Amino acid sequence: MPQTMTAPALRVAVPGESPVEQNHGHGRRLTMAFEALDDFPALSASRDRVLRIVGDGPAPSAQLLTAVESDVALVVAVLRAANALDGLEAGRVDSAAQATQLLSPEGVAAVAADVRTFDFFERHAVWDVIPERFRLHALTTQRAAARLAAEGGFPDPDRLLVTALLHDLGKLVLMHAYAGYPNRVHQGARTPEERMACERAELGVDHALVGGVLARRWGLPGSVAAVIERHHAIDATGEAAFVRLADMLAHYGQGGIVSPQEMLRCAAVVGLDREDLRAIMVDLPFAQAARLRTIEPCPLSMRELDVLRHLAEGKVYKQIALALDLSTSTVRTHLHNIYGKLGAVDRAQAVLMANERGWI
Repeated sequence: MPQTMTAPALRVAVPGESPVEQNHGHGRRLTMAFEALDDFPALSASRDRVLRIVGDGPAPSAQLLTAVESDVALVVAVLRAANALDGLEAGRVDSAAQATQLLSPEGVAAVAADVRTFDFFERHAVWDVIPERFRLHALTTQRAAARLAAEGGFPDPDRLLVTALLHDLGKLVLMHAYAGYPNRVHQGARTPEERMACERAELGVDHALVGGVLARRWGLPGSVAAVIERHHAIDATGEAAFVRLADMLAHYGQGGIVSPQEMLRCAAVVGLDREDLRAIMVDLPFAQAARLRTIEPCPLSMRELDVLRHLAEGKVYKQIALALDLSTSTVRTHLHNIYGKLGAVDRAQAVLMANERGWI
């Protein structure tokens, strides 16, 4: 197992070292931290739950998915495994729902069995309590994101649950790379925006940027990495804005300090007003009964889903062909296959069926 790394005082130049040499030192620390994260452990109870669900017989897909999505390390492991598969899906699997379908229950169990584990009551010299603290904030952010997706009508909630869960991966990297992170780096910073400013000033990078780099190193889709990189951006839009607001709500729900102005500004970006935000803030600290998502395996290929998403936007054959760099005849072939697999008679029915099942 990798050992916790130490680092000299931050931002203190080493006598005789040029700026280039100092930059190389930062690069080495980050590279070592990236490698250490390959051993980031899952909570042992989460891993055991996955193995038990599969071992008890035919695994209900929603139950298995819920168990995987309860743990950062398990989500990362199944995403990496699914994106490493041969075929059109390689490098394009951006949700735990899609990954579990591609891997099969037995494949998910095999991946989970290889993941290192952590138990709160059995501390390890390398990780101590870091995995548990990280997991609690990640899950609170994920729960907030799920509520925001429902309120704001986010079109791809499965992927949002992944990006919300993984948004702070870069913090794990910086904890390994710099002995003074986070306390000495953040100093008196109170809000997420202030802490990001301290990271950039002290380290020259921030945890969002580093997290995006790590996601790409792991072979996760660029769409996931991009959201991780921008989840603290003041001008974040789309999915990054949803994750940014979910992160602020999680800090609020855990007793942290957040900027009311920034929360309202971000809420407006995702289409929520002050009253919507108040309702979510009131509900968030209270535990909600776990609800299994309705998951039905999607029979469509990634390319067929791409075509169907464009079709749902009202595009015609030529526009879809241009957007996906395909010929119009290929688009027609994909649509013919889509109708056949879904049993749909026309485009409207195909789009409706895919929307109802959460595939697009």
